[in-house]
Amino acid sequence: MSRRIRCPEPPPEASADGADILIKVDGDGQMDPSRIPQLIAPILRGDADYVKGDRFFSAETLRRMPWVRLIGNAGLSLMAKFSSGYWNLFDPTNGFTALEARVAQALPLDRIHPGYFFESDILFRLGVLRARVVELPLQAVYGDETSNLSVLHALLTFPFRHARNAIRRIGYSYFLRNFGIASLNLVSGSTLLTLGIVFGVQLGALWGATQEAATAGSVILAALPSLLGAQRLLSFIQHDVSDTPRSALHRHLSPSAQTRCQGTAPEGARTNQLERSARSA
Repeated sequence: MSRRIRCPEPPPEASADGADILIKVDGDGQMDPSRIPQLIAPILRGDADYVKGDRFFSAETLRRMPWVRLIGNAGLSLMAKFSSGYWNLFDPTNGFTALEARVAQALPLDRIHPGYFFESDILFRLGVLRARVVELPLQAVYGDETSNLSVLHALLTFPFRHARNAIRRIGYSYFLRNFGIASLNLVSGSTLLTLGIVFGVQLGALWGATQEAATAGSVILAALPSLLGAQRLLSFIQHDVSDTPRSALHRHLSPSAQTRCQGTAPEGARTNQLERSARSA
């Protein structure tokens, strides 16, 4: 419950109703709305900017999950880790989410994908902002409903979108906003690995054409750059994994439109639907 506060001017579109927290619940009946207080609790404590459900936490839930969804979500989760930088998260397509309103205002809502890639795309946007994301373990209810998401369409489109977001995130995070040892490892590792592979392929083709035995020096020249490149790329990935945001971003943002208004402060968080705001922005 909260009391309305009259504002001298309308708040931003992301929190048009003066909400503190924006909540999205998919309409497939798989999520229990009674878990909303637990969903928003980390945001109210100042520990997170975005909270999402995780259906993979419980072994009992995994046993009830259709195997097609289990395999598909596992693959999508791996791709989402690369594209968002949240290596500690799973179940990226979960539709039970809560977002702090000030962080929502910092997101380019008009550029977030409006379809089934919505949840994965918003994780990428939050990763660029370095917002803190945590998960709420929950159990999904599966009935005889049929998913409208085409498996073939997801296989053809999601990998490309994740790869595009990964390139954009890495470019911004490691070359535009910052440049350090991890950036050097990425550049040098990619270069060495590419040179090693190209040289090895050319050398193999030459050996096949001449039918001559490979010399030890030639093998080393082909293998050494590849090994060094792979090692540097692994060092970059290790840094990326350890660089997951650990503090809430909204603590450092300006107060939301609701708290800037004159009047009595709200007694509790007011909620709105994130998906409606993102699609209408």
